[in-house]
Amino acid sequence: MCVGCRVSTAKSGLLRLVVVEDAIVPDPRGRLPGRGAYVHPDPGCLELAERRRAFPRAFRLKGPLDTEALRAWLAERAARQQDGRLVSDV
Repeated sequence: MCVGCRVSTAKSGLLRLVVVEDAIVPDPRGRLPGRGAYVHPDPGCLELAERRRAFPRAFRLKGPLDTEALRAWLAERAARQQDGRLVSDV
């Protein structure tokens, strides 16, 4: 289930996220250790998750979490999609 829009989707349609040193980082291969949360690889779902304060609950952590690495990953993915050279990385 996406923590942003709360829509249940197949795992292959979601991006796994983990926390590394108070920063949320994407884990497209699903191999990083730690508790994971899932979001659609869409900036809109990221915005919803932040607005709803879903990340601290999903990761069971207190305090703010940095989403800059995640934003950069999503922006790069969107740019590759527009160029038509997106390979299945999620």
